[in-house]
Amino acid sequence: MTRRAGRCVHPARPRLPAGAPECFLPDVLADPRVRLGLSAAALLATACAANGDRVGPQEARVFEALNGLPDSLYLPAWVVMQLGAFGAIPAAAAAAWLAGDTELAGRLLIGGTATWGLAKLVKQIVRRPRPVTLLPGARRRGRDAAGLGYLSGHAGVAAVLGAVALPRLGPAGRVLVLSAIPAVGLTRVYVGAHLPLDIAGGVALGVAVDGATRLVRPVQPR
Repeated sequence: MTRRAGRCVHPARPRLPAGAPECFLPDVLADPRVRLGLSAAALLATACAANGDRVGPQEARVFEALNGLPDSLYLPAWVVMQLGAFGAIPAAAAAAWLAGDTELAGRLLIGGTATWGLAKLVKQIVRRPRPVTLLPGARRRGRDAAGLGYLSGHAGVAAVLGAVALPRLGPAGRVLVLSAIPAVGLTRVYVGAHLPLDIAGGVALGVAVDGATRLVRPVQPR
């Protein structure tokens, strides 16, 4: 494998479709059909596991480890959380539009809004409560999260915005995005708003929405 003009070239492999996140995903995962299928399966699996008012021992241990971190981390955690807030959707779209990439701006706006709306729908179907209801020792930090727990809209929005933007970014930007997506989920557990399965389901939903939109409207080469 050689690097040419900031892109990776695999001499023995066919070129990936235009806009595919080369060098960061295996060739098979560059296919939106594969990503849609895998993420939909993950969404179904986590929804089934989260159904009901029980928390498994392993999930409880992960939650307690993250939720029990020092209070001094709240401010940086709050900042990271905003990357998955609803306001991040128009902010990301506006940044892409100002950069002259109107197609990316549209995809960010549509994908982010669709994910946020679908997250609300899935919550009503699964109806898993927040951690404070399921785990008496759960600590809540900042503003109390209203509504149901599964799945995390913040994790979903961060995942879809990152997945949409990834092919347009350079290596440093891709590393930053791939780090920010799980970081948003971890902060939501830290503040006591979600359990780990809620985060996994949110990420799966965001990736599924990105895969579906790419099938409906393939990315245009730049």
